[in-house]
Amino acid sequence: MLMPDPGFVRSLLSRYAELQMRCSERPDLKLRWQLDDVTYTLCVATGTRDIREALAVADRVLERSAQGTAAGDRSGGPAADAATP
Repeated sequence: MLMPDPGFVRSLLSRYAELQMRCSERPDLKLRWQLDDVTYTLCVATGTRDIREALAVADRVLERSAQGTAAGDRSGGPAADAATP
């Protein structure tokens, strides 16, 4: 499976959390559309169809990226993913 860029995933997660909070504070149709859009994008980026699955995969992507960085791989790119079973 192709792994999405950790920076991209991080920005999607940040946007998702922000919109979740804003929608719960003040329901607004425009905000809801934005939340739906970022939810869809998270699902596509992680190869899932459900936001709960997408969030779990996104967490694993960031975890692998952090492990690669801690091991000395500053890119967090495909080489780090290929080395992980």
